Amino acid sequence: MIIQAFPSGVFDTNAYVVGCEQTRQVCIIDPAPESAEKLFSFIAEHHLIPKAIWLTHSHWDHIGDVAPVKAHYHIPVYVHPLDAPNLENPGADHLPCWIDIEGVTPDHLLHEDEKITVGNLEFTVIHTPGHTPGGVCFYCPQQAVLMSGDTLFKNSIGNISFPTSSPEAMWPSLAKLAKLPPATRVFPGHGPSTTIGGESWLPLAKQYFGNQ
Repeated sequence: MIIQAFPSGVFDTNAYVVGCEQTRQVCIIDPAPESAEKLFSFIAEHHLIPKAIWLTHSHWDHIGDVAPVKAHYHIPVYVHPLDAPNLENPGADHLPCWIDIEGVTPDHLLHEDEKITVGNLEFTVIHTPGHTPGGVCFYCPQQAVLMSGDTLFKNSIGNISFPTSSPEAMWPSLAKLAKLPPATRVFPGHGPSTTIGGESWLPLAKQYFGNQ
């Protein structure tokens, strides 16, 4: 399995190239501001075939380069319907942003338990609202990999004080992730990777982070 992170932009948001070694087909997850040229270079250097852009959520630091990446590769953009309005009209979520971001109309709306594929890999969409209404994680059971966006970080969770965040939605979302196999590798929207087992606090997330 191919997994390569590209920390980009002012918040070092992890843009990812994720895909299938056998077919060389990949998806691009969360093309952050200032990530496009890094993505183009890596994909060309390794002779990869981009098939889609998958978004874990639509905060501006995760969608900043969606428009140029989509235009470069002519590939579809996937997002959950509850986060689609902010992709189409960046800033609709009232999150402060100081850069210009071109809005993009999504090509595919994700839903809970949907199966999406890239090459020979199949991912399950896990709807994880809390950080945003339409936040999702992408889980590949066959490789024991979770792309967690800003729902789960190493030793922490996504901010739940933003205008469209919901603390009460976050706890059930984290409870879903806590049920995944402990060996599942977690690749978050910011910071280093971890494992589900390494985040032993997950079942008690509200107790630890409920006053955020």
